[in-house]
Amino acid sequence: MIAELRSASVDPLWHGIDLAVEPGEFIAVLGPNGVGKSTLLGTMMGTRKLTGGSVSVRGRVGFIPQQHMFPKDLPVRGRDLVSLAMGRRARPEDVDKQLASVGAKAFADRRAGLLSGGQQQLIRQAQAFSQDPELLLCDEPLLSLDPGRARDTVQRLHEHPAAVVCVTHSINPVLGVVDRVLYIGPEGHVVGSVGEVMRSDVLSELYGTRVDVVEVDGRMVIL
Repeated sequence: MIAELRSASVDPLWHGIDLAVEPGEFIAVLGPNGVGKSTLLGTMMGTRKLTGGSVSVRGRVGFIPQQHMFPKDLPVRGRDLVSLAMGRRARPEDVDKQLASVGAKAFADRRAGLLSGGQQQLIRQAQAFSQDPELLLCDEPLLSLDPGRARDTVQRLHEHPAAVVCVTHSINPVLGVVDRVLYIGPEGHVVGSVGEVMRSDVLSELYGTRVDVVEVDGRMVIL
């Protein structure tokens, strides 16, 4: 076990979450805006306190934060940010390898604030992976990425030996790699496999109103 929440609560957002994250597991965190998905990651990082229960995390943690654009006048390059994340003794060739692993080497010598949103997301990926993490916490890591880059990112997360807890607005991009889903709704939460959670009766109970889950061309749609 790499992380565990027991009867965890952050009132008034959510309460009573029990979740044990196993090494190598991929957990998708879903739910509407405002239910506290990002807050959940904050409790696992130790930047947000619980109001009840407990959380424990073992091992190195990598974090891909929710997208906020770097200031345009930030006087550092993309590679400088990755080098800082790797530590003062990082060798240039190691930084290059890290950048290349996420497809960011071609633009790494540009000022970070002048990069596009998608390019900045790849720099953040390189920073997170540079920690040699055993647990990756990802807050909407696919934002601003084109479909190809998004698929590459999902595959990268899946192939990394770290456990992954990924907040995402849709199950579809990670449908092929996710092991379990934590769905947080206005009326509670549920943890289980995709088949156990992404059902009309389950989500209707979490929302407190009728919700339909349908499959269209291999994609799940919540109505």
